[in-house]
Amino acid sequence: MRRLFLVVASILFLLGACSKKTEENNEQPVNNNEENISAENLEENNQITNENEAEEDFTGNNDEEDLAIEEEPQYKVNEVWSIVPIDDTADENVVLLTIDDAPEHYSLEMARKLHELEAPAIFFVNGHFLQTEEQKEVLKEIYDLGFVIGNHTYGHKNLSEISDEEVREEIVSVNDMVEEIIGERPVFFRAPFGIYSDYARQVLKEENMTFMNWTYGYDWEADYMTKEAIADIMVNTEYLRAGSNLLMHDRKWTAEALEDIVKGLREKGYGFVDPLLIETN
Repeated sequence: MRRLFLVVASILFLLGACSKKTEENNEQPVNNNEENISAENLEENNQITNENEAEEDFTGNNDEEDLAIEEEPQYKVNEVWSIVPIDDTADENVVLLTIDDAPEHYSLEMARKLHELEAPAIFFVNGHFLQTEEQKEVLKEIYDLGFVIGNHTYGHKNLSEISDEEVREEIVSVNDMVEEIIGERPVFFRAPFGIYSDYARQVLKEENMTFMNWTYGYDWEADYMTKEAIADIMVNTEYLRAGSNLLMHDRKWTAEALEDIVKGLREKGYGFVDPLLIETN
């Protein structure tokens, strides 16, 4: 009887020991796994956070740098209205394209063609062509295509034959109109017939504008009112040289000849200066 009791007691003792060991073995791996998973997750989360912070810093720095980047002027308008490099870093073998009397009938067509040909230009606008919403939308589209908008007065009057009050109105009213349409005031001014008065120069100075005549132009002359004639003279005139400031107008024949003019000038080795690279007042 005593022997049986000892056997039973031994068995119960062994079962209790095994049970305790099993509980310890079962608990230990779970704790280790939790610690390992937590450590891995923490490290991974820290890495992701650091990467995100780095990306945010990179993006933010780029935005600041982009806002700070402004191209320095590379060209200026000289005393005979040609476009010349400010220093030796700019290509001198360029010409400037300008379109006057915009946006009457063909300016948008001309802008689209120049954009297709990757040829920059200044469109000098007349205020009396900005009276309707449609005309304003045309000017906005020309601007959105990347072209610089200049001031060619409101009514295309000879500035030396009108009063000072009228001169101011002819100039400033167009600046106000253009700013309302595209969000910025013109910086280039071209006087009708190329004639300035002393008072006009004073107003331009007050408006921080650069006045600009031209080197040559022909499309208002009867002999050049066809596509073929204007394309030929604009490319083959004796006045063509590096820095030439080319005057053209919103005219049917000029619009039709524009592609031939651009390609002809390129074939002669000329590039087209970006007006945004021209020094202004």
